[in-house]
Amino acid sequence: MENLPNKAIQATGIIPDIEILSKDDKKYIAIHIKQSRQPITCNGKYYIRSGSTLQELGGTALQQFLLDKLGYEWDASPCEHATMDDIDASAVNYFVRNAVTSGRMPNSALTDSVETILHNLNLLTKDGQLTNAAVLLFGKNPQSHFITAHFRIGRFGIDDTDLIHQDEIDGNLIQMADKVMWKLRSDYLTAPIHYEGMHRVEQLEIPEDALRELVYNAIVHRDYLGTNTQMKVYNDRIWFWNAGKFPEGFDVEKASEEHLSNPRNHLIANVFYRAGFIESWGRGISKVCKAFTQANLTAPTFENFWNGTLVQMPRKPADQVNDQLNDRLNDRLNSSQLTENEQKVFLFIKEFDQLNDRLNDQLTTSYIAQKLGLSYSTIQRVLRVLKQKDLVQRVGSKKTGFWQVNK
Repeated sequence: MENLPNKAIQATGIIPDIEILSKDDKKYIAIHIKQSRQPITCNGKYYIRSGSTLQELGGTALQQFLLDKLGYEWDASPCEHATMDDIDASAVNYFVRNAVTSGRMPNSALTDSVETILHNLNLLTKDGQLTNAAVLLFGKNPQSHFITAHFRIGRFGIDDTDLIHQDEIDGNLIQMADKVMWKLRSDYLTAPIHYEGMHRVEQLEIPEDALRELVYNAIVHRDYLGTNTQMKVYNDRIWFWNAGKFPEGFDVEKASEEHLSNPRNHLIANVFYRAGFIESWGRGISKVCKAFTQANLTAPTFENFWNGTLVQMPRKPADQVNDQLNDRLNDRLNSSQLTENEQKVFLFIKEFDQLNDRLNDQLTTSYIAQKLGLSYSTIQRVLRVLKQKDLVQRVGSKKTGFWQVNK
């Protein structure tokens, strides 16, 4: 009766109520411990039960556990050593313009000071200190405070050993999605060109709204105590991983159905909502899956993977995309009623493009005339006709430019 309380106090700091009771002429000891609002250590360590086992907590998992138990949110915690000089006013203005346009902030916000905007968004603590969310959303250099708060993109061939090139997207969160989408469009994904009437359309191979929604979700729901967000673009698929699992008890298999919204970072989520970037009703994943289905693409899959969320999206094979391009080019060629020389020049430029698979400064008027055995003036006249029919285009100046098929 003396040893048990002493052991409990030494190991955990808890003072239990212990009493001897009896039943059927047998004595037993009853130990009563009140539920604690504070997390309790055992011999200086923290543990959490997972199924039938105990797991010791450490690192970022321990930090998040302590915040949850104490009723604090990480993004609402004060950011040490950060001052208003760390805030980028242009990023705040970018947010305000989008928020007013979306109708989720009044027009008067356009003339409010940066401090007023941050205060109204609850991005300042009671004593006026910047929160973690404020620095991440609008900081001049958030990575100086949160070293892993960047977005990494890699282009791979067949597998992880075949890295072709990679990029890291830094900067504030509110403008990060624009940077990521621009980088994906310019360097990683294909955007076959087609025409709708007289309008030239470059439609991304993956539904752009759906891809942007996934990027927004990754930014809003990320665990910023964990590692960076990673996107791997392979020949046949996109692998997209983000630190932070789905909420406890969430059925991942039903992720594509409508569900309650439960953001990890409420302040960051609120700013993205007010900017008109996301909805607040847990419909993001269902919108993504619907967009893929409407584009005749296989919907992405979602799963908990390595203490994070993994999204995988299939890509169309490159030869299928090229076949579609060629079909459209041939349809336009057949409907253009070209002369023999015009067809000859067009097909030469088309084959030259495909062989080089890139713009090439050798494809000049003189070069075409030489290879086809036609006069320079004939090639000039033919190119004028092809350009008028929107089949080819001139890239660059008269002296240093070249010709390519208008895809």
